[in-house]
Amino acid sequence: MGDAVPTVDDLDSIDLTDPLTFALPGLRAMWARFRAERPVHRHRATTGAPPFWVLSRHADVLSVYRDNKRFTSERGNVLATLLQGEDSASRKMLAVTDGARHREIRNLMLKSFSPRVLEPVVEGVNRRTAALLDRALERGSFDFVTDLADHIPINTIGDLMGVPAEDREQLVRWNTQTLSRTSAEHGAEEEWLARNEILLYFSGLAAERRRRPGDDVISALATGRVDGRPLSEDEIVFNCYSLILGGDESSRMSSVGAVIALAEHPDQFKALKEGAVDTSTATEEVLRWTTPAMHFGRRALAEVEIRDRTIAAGDVVTLWNSSANFDEDVFPAPERFDLARSPNKHVAFGHGPHFCLGAFLGRTHVEAMLCALRSKVGHIEILGRPQMLYSNFVYGYTSLAVRLD
Repeated sequence: MGDAVPTVDDLDSIDLTDPLTFALPGLRAMWARFRAERPVHRHRATTGAPPFWVLSRHADVLSVYRDNKRFTSERGNVLATLLQGEDSASRKMLAVTDGARHREIRNLMLKSFSPRVLEPVVEGVNRRTAALLDRALERGSFDFVTDLADHIPINTIGDLMGVPAEDREQLVRWNTQTLSRTSAEHGAEEEWLARNEILLYFSGLAAERRRRPGDDVISALATGRVDGRPLSEDEIVFNCYSLILGGDESSRMSSVGAVIALAEHPDQFKALKEGAVDTSTATEEVLRWTTPAMHFGRRALAEVEIRDRTIAAGDVVTLWNSSANFDEDVFPAPERFDLARSPNKHVAFGHGPHFCLGAFLGRTHVEAMLCALRSKVGHIEILGRPQMLYSNFVYGYTSLAVRLD
């Protein structure tokens, strides 16, 4: 991310709604200044969007994640929806549902994340990762994103959801469009169309699973009951969409970021290869270091004091994981990529009642990649400048040319 330091006046002029902000050098230095000087920062209004609060310290971020009494997700949980004042999936999708309904649907979905169901899925992750890396090594030079990383999480989620193999590449394409992945030219209309295509696709798949249910998570949603009644069509479809969106993009970005970090820190790659660090500990550091989901957000339901600032009822509060995961009060020498770091209390998967349902699978993807790199690769070379994702929510890359030996 670079280490250029913004000038003093920059904190007031920085626009965290603009995806281009996150492609600039000095991003971690910018967050260090927010933590030191403006830990509870009032972000100015931007074109068509109201002002909002920015929390950058680990303790404050955790406090709001835990507090589902005074803060709600039901009017959006990311900047794109929070600043519009609503989310069309509110009380239909787990991420933007609170209270008893949230607990009931989460418990229903958790049945599909049991060890019995996940065991073959995890085996598939390891097998697929190793096979894809073997094929890539035969070529030597390739694009790590499009030739390798794009093909792993979507197939894992596909296995979990029972998505036919022939449909998975199309789901990746739609998914990337929902995040305006490539540039400013890919705008709101393309995102909306791609999102609707995903919703329509899962509506058809859910209807099929009602007729012929299986062990997959779509079947659990399509045939499940809460308080004796089936879930609504919207609840089924939006929660399928949420699994694809969260389970695919963040896992891909962590794996891509891991390769860049290992190439830039050969001492850490050496420690991994020699077994000086175990892959489970290394996985946590990769997740902290990459933090694909840069922020989540809430809307205050009551007046809340945080440090010396008063947040009014109705205010939007954003929780910046990408800053909290480098908080000097929690992580000694946070700017050091240290695969042996322990403890590692990162918030890459959020925290509290809305802690990521797919965290186990996210960890599985990263660890499978680290194991494959450790056993099969001797040297990593980055060829040219990685192409960054265009987003104010997900931090990552659309293209990474590499040579692996």
